[in-house]
Amino acid sequence: MTSADRDDLVQALPSKRSNYKPTICKLPQLFGAAVSLPGRCVPPEARTGSHDNYAYVVIDDKTKDAMIVDPANPPEVLPVLKELIDSGKINFKGIINTHHHRDHAGGNAETLKQYPHTPIIGGKDCDQVTTTPKHNETFKIGEGINVRAIHTPCHTQDSICYFLEDGEEKVVFTGDTLFIAGCGRFFEGTAEEMHEALNNRLGKLPEDTRVYPGHEYTKSNIKFGKSVLDTPAVRDLVQFCEENEETQGKFTIGDELKHNVFMRIEDPEIQKATGETDPLKVMQKLRDMKNNFRG
Repeated sequence: MTSADRDDLVQALPSKRSNYKPTICKLPQLFGAAVSLPGRCVPPEARTGSHDNYAYVVIDDKTKDAMIVDPANPPEVLPVLKELIDSGKINFKGIINTHHHRDHAGGNAETLKQYPHTPIIGGKDCDQVTTTPKHNETFKIGEGINVRAIHTPCHTQDSICYFLEDGEEKVVFTGDTLFIAGCGRFFEGTAEEMHEALNNRLGKLPEDTRVYPGHEYTKSNIKFGKSVLDTPAVRDLVQFCEENEETQGKFTIGDELKHNVFMRIEDPEIQKATGETDPLKVMQKLRDMKNNFRG
């Protein structure tokens, strides 16, 4: 698969929610080349209002078995899901939640009304959850997609990221734990937990694993990042954000290790900017600085 093919993997469909955008992303080529998608992301006419939230449909192209990740906005998600099901493009097998916040798990109940008995895989506090996988527990989507649950408590204590691979491609759905060039707030956890999540768990995934976060926060994240770490990798992401509206699936774990300041807490330049050298104190200081950043 060429780099151009990878850039064309995501077909995003529009949403008009005022505060966030639950975008359905269809990813068949990610796990096979049976379906060719047009080379585009969100069409220009979809760019209305304020939107930053993502949902994803993951499809095993051999069986058409599919699961949806974080279907938060039923008025936008369900019509698209219905079209995919009714047209025979997918066999809908369930919901995957990254954590319990309403902008991720808030569509579970409405989805169940339309599709009763739908399995819901997610953290213990997710609405209507039927299965909570243990840390590093695995399951499959269809015949070809292997999924591993990675517990990453901090943003919420039930946060789970999902590492998917089919032998060729590798992706991770990170919810509000890892963003491109950033991380989630420590609403229910500590700097130690976020350090464990980012640097000892997600950071140890294969470096060619592409990152699909729950929100499009990259522009604000990298503005902050550049204020504490001015490197070629950071400047490259700044330029990318000036030229592109969306970053999901465009960057890898290897990229994050270079431009995400929360994954570089032992970098001397970041330690100088925070005034701390202990990794956990650096993590906490970075989070505090980001919370108050108005650049």
